[in-house]
Amino acid sequence: MKKLIIATSTPLASIFGSGFLVIVPVLHGAVGKYAVLAMVGVCVLAYCVGHAIRFNIRHAEPLLENDEASRRTKRLERSSDLALVGAYVISVCLYINILASFLLGGLSKQADTPFYKHLLTAVIILGIAVFAYFKGLKMLERLEAVGLWVSLLIVVLMFVGFGVFDLEAAASGIHWPRTPRRSWWEILTILGGTLIVVQGFETSRYLGEQYDEATRIQSCRLSQIISSVVYIVFVALATPLMYHLTRPVKDNELIVLAGQASVYLPIPLVCAAVLSQFSAALADTLGGSGNVVEATHEHVSALHANLLICAGALVLAFFPTLTILALASRAFAFYYMLQCLIAFSLSKTLFQKVFFLLIALVLAFITLFAVPVE
Repeated sequence: MKKLIIATSTPLASIFGSGFLVIVPVLHGAVGKYAVLAMVGVCVLAYCVGHAIRFNIRHAEPLLENDEASRRTKRLERSSDLALVGAYVISVCLYINILASFLLGGLSKQADTPFYKHLLTAVIILGIAVFAYFKGLKMLERLEAVGLWVSLLIVVLMFVGFGVFDLEAAASGIHWPRTPRRSWWEILTILGGTLIVVQGFETSRYLGEQYDEATRIQSCRLSQIISSVVYIVFVALATPLMYHLTRPVKDNELIVLAGQASVYLPIPLVCAAVLSQFSAALADTLGGSGNVVEATHEHVSALHANLLICAGALVLAFFPTLTILALASRAFAFYYMLQCLIAFSLSKTLFQKVFFLLIALVLAFITLFAVPVE
C-alpha cells in the first residue's frame, strides 16, 4: 500500500501542477454557472485518455522493450516521445507564467501588469537555465513532493473557506454567475484548451525503473480518481463566488475569490502558487530533458537538454498565460492522440478499436482548434 501511495504522488503532483489555480476563472469565462458540468466533462475525457495510457503500459511496453512491436507502433511511440518534449517545453513556460502572475497579483495592482509578468517569467526561466548548467537540477527534485503537499494543503484551506462562504450565502440567497452567450463551437474549443489542467497521469508510464507494471497502472488510475473528485468539488464550491469575477478573464483571479471567502486566504494561496509552480516547472524540465536524452539515444546530454527546454520556454515567455494554457493543451492533446493510436494499433476487439479511435478524434479536434478563453 505504501508503495502505491508513493507511486501515485508523482502523477498527482503533475496533475495539480497548475490546474486548480486557473480552472475556475477559465470555466467562469466559458460556461458561467455550468462550470461543474464542464469540469465533469473534462475529467471524463481525461479518464478515457488515461485508459489508453494504462492499456499501453500493459500491452505496448512489453513489445517495445523486447523489440517485438511493429514498425508502425515504434514510429508512433517515437513520435509521441518527441511530442511530449514539446509539450513539456510549453508547460514549463506555463508554470512560470502562472507563478509570476500570482506573485505580482499578490503584491499590488501596480505590479500586476503584462510587462512585469513577462519580464519576471523570463528572468526565472533564465535563472533555472543557469542553475541547471552549473549545478544541475537533480538536487531540487525533492521540491516536487513538497509542492504536492503544499498544493493539497491550500486546496483544503480553499475548500473550507469556499464552503463556509457558500453556507452563509445560501442563507441569504446565492448570486449565481451569469452564463456567457457562446455557441457550442466556442464552448467546446475553450474547454478543449483546458485539457492541460488534468494532464500528468501519463507520468506513471515513465516510472518503469522504479515500479512494476501493476503498480504503475494502479497509480495512474488512482491519481485520476483523486484529482477528478478534488477538481469537481473545488469548482462546485467556487461557483457561487464566480459572481465576483469580471470580464475579460484574468489568470490570477483565484486571488479575488480567495479574498471574498476570507481575508486570510490570499497570502497562503500566493505562497502555495509560487512554490507549486516552481516545483512543477523543475519537474517538467527534468522530464523533458530525460525524454530528449532518450529520443536522441544520448547524443544530447542531460545538461544540454535542460538548456534546450529552458530556451524553448523562454521563447514563449512573452505570450499571455491563457494563450500558453491553450497551446499546452494542444500539445498534450497531440501526445495523447498518438498514444491512443498506439492503443488502437494493438487492440484485439472491435469495441476497443472504436473506443480508442473516437478518443483520438476528440484529441485531434483539441489539437487543431483549442483556443484560450477571453
